[in-house]
Amino acid sequence: MSKALREQRAQAHAEGLRALRDNNRAAFDKAMTEVDRLAVEIQKSEARGSANRFDVADPGHKRAFAFAKWLRGGDNAINQDERRSIEFRDVAEGNVLAHIGTYTGLGFLVPTGFAGKIEDALKYYAPLMTAGVFGQMETSTGNPIPFPVSDDTAQSAVVVSEAGTINESDVTANQVNLGAWKLTSGIIKASVELLQDSGIDVEQWLAERFAVRYGRGLENYLTNGTGSAQPTGLLTAIAASGVSPVVAAGSSESSGGGETGANSIGYSDLVNLEHSVDPSYRRGAKYMFHDKTLSQLKRIFDKFGRPLWVPGISVSEPDRLNGYEYVINQAFPQIAVGHNTVAFGDLSKFVVRKVSGWTVQRLNELFAQNGQVGFISNMRVDSNLVMAANVPAINVLQQHS
Repeated sequence: MSKALREQRAQAHAEGLRALRDNNRAAFDKAMTEVDRLAVEIQKSEARGSANRFDVADPGHKRAFAFAKWLRGGDNAINQDERRSIEFRDVAEGNVLAHIGTYTGLGFLVPTGFAGKIEDALKYYAPLMTAGVFGQMETSTGNPIPFPVSDDTAQSAVVVSEAGTINESDVTANQVNLGAWKLTSGIIKASVELLQDSGIDVEQWLAERFAVRYGRGLENYLTNGTGSAQPTGLLTAIAASGVSPVVAAGSSESSGGGETGANSIGYSDLVNLEHSVDPSYRRGAKYMFHDKTLSQLKRIFDKFGRPLWVPGISVSEPDRLNGYEYVINQAFPQIAVGHNTVAFGDLSKFVVRKVSGWTVQRLNELFAQNGQVGFISNMRVDSNLVMAANVPAINVLQQHS
């Protein structure tokens, strides 16, 4: 399914290029609209393909089955053995044994299968949480963690004579502290009828709603977080690192139009941004920007008339911009005067610390008079940039003021 959609998108893109060569702007815009529509369908198709239901016949998923029964019916729906299975997490899941209270206390730690559903859906709503984008660290506790950062770039190997003196040199070292700020999904209400309807996949329904809320929240905090009583966002961290942003000149040099760096991005702007990052960090580097920014970048050509955006056709082949992969982030500023609109570099140098163990609370009585049950989920995260100040691993493109 996904491969067929990718082939359709590649065909639409090729038709758009032919229309542009024929100076048919209307046909070009129509083709690019179809490219964008198919891109959304591809994301949905691949997200659906990664989500799997629990196999209750598998003894290894007894905890997941018990958790699903608890979601639907609460404490009275599970027996003591099932209750114990979701009150304790075992070493096989990578966690120390830990007792968690009932819904009147902290809530239950969700089983691996349910957490996987949230993680899979979360990637669709917050692609920056996909593996291979930001650096990710998961810990079993929420104690502050000092993350070491060193800069040894001023030193290099030197020739010494036989029995010659070897000079000492110190490595400049620093550290970034990663805490664990608590994020909450807020309350999600479900009717008693919904929970009793065996035809409804309650786990998937609830996981998707948690994922949408966490996705929006994480995109915002991991992009724009101030670092004060909340995670430090990527743009905040880049600004604090002291690296000078690349100021956009605009796309008029390629288009021959009247665009400026305040309202457009040009081919040279992307080249300048790429080369503002140290070469050692350009291997495996990625772009990050808002989807609206991508819609403009798809229409940009270099000076030789070649499109900067190239669609990936096979499932394993990502779309590329100027030869690099990119990540959509809806919390990024859109193109406007003075906005930091595009990030580029080794995004793994921005580290997200997560505390293992999602919790879900079932609020039986709070909404009982309305025939509803409330659910609330919590997680703990922090983030920051871990790069040496003198060697820029990530930089941003700033629209002209």
